[in-house]
Amino acid sequence: MREAWARFAEQRAGVVGLAFIALLVVAGAAAPFVLSHDPAALSNDVMVSPSRVHWFGTDELGRDVFAGMSQGVQVSLTVGFAAALAASVLGILIGAVAGFFGGKVDLALMRFSEMFQVMPSFILAAVIVALAGPGLTRVVGVIAILAWPQVARVMRGEVLRVRQLEFVDAVRCLGIREEAILLREVIPNAIAPVLAVGTLIVGQAILLEAALSFLGLSSADLISWGRMLNSGQRLLFNAPWLSFFPGAAIFLTVLAFNLLGDAVGAALDPKGRRR
Repeated sequence: MREAWARFAEQRAGVVGLAFIALLVVAGAAAPFVLSHDPAALSNDVMVSPSRVHWFGTDELGRDVFAGMSQGVQVSLTVGFAAALAASVLGILIGAVAGFFGGKVDLALMRFSEMFQVMPSFILAAVIVALAGPGLTRVVGVIAILAWPQVARVMRGEVLRVRQLEFVDAVRCLGIREEAILLREVIPNAIAPVLAVGTLIVGQAILLEAALSFLGLSSADLISWGRMLNSGQRLLFNAPWLSFFPGAAIFLTVLAFNLLGDAVGAALDPKGRRR
């Protein structure tokens, strides 16, 4: 882990991405305690441009954009981390079983994963959420279902490598069951590359949730960046700040997670240990 952290520290872009994400986490956690404006409170300050009182301006109903952005951080990070966690757990289990047992099990599970990979993710997510009804839990579930094949394929490839190592044969000679070997020995030693994929999935989930919110398919009870972007598009020329700040937040957050994912992948790359 020390070597991996040292290699990660050499990835400046990844460090910047991690710092930005940490800032978002702190901002989202501290928002309810430090905000001077209620995100849903209406006022007479309608369509006010950014100022000292309203840092990001106000919308057509007098709501403070900065307060809404702060609440949007919570929604985006919750969806991103929850979807990535669910997709990672499902993908790790399926990929590990496929790679460890091989044969018909491997063939069936990989063909099953390909069914999800060949479908357009956004269109399928929009259709499922539209039929099931909007809601944050449904959005997280749909994103996780669409993202797990990425984790499963990476996990399968790593399990195929680990199961051929000598220590696995040594454990098998002790008479331990195959299922126990998979859970106790193979998965812990094959899980490192999944961390990079899971980090990338967080960014994908945030972007997909923003797109669904933009179309009005996410939870209507929560203020999200996608919903704010949708509200601001009608006033793009009269109040550009309504679209600029949510759009910039989505762009920078997804970029930060992508940079972090690339840096984590480089830090955990086995070839990097020999450089």
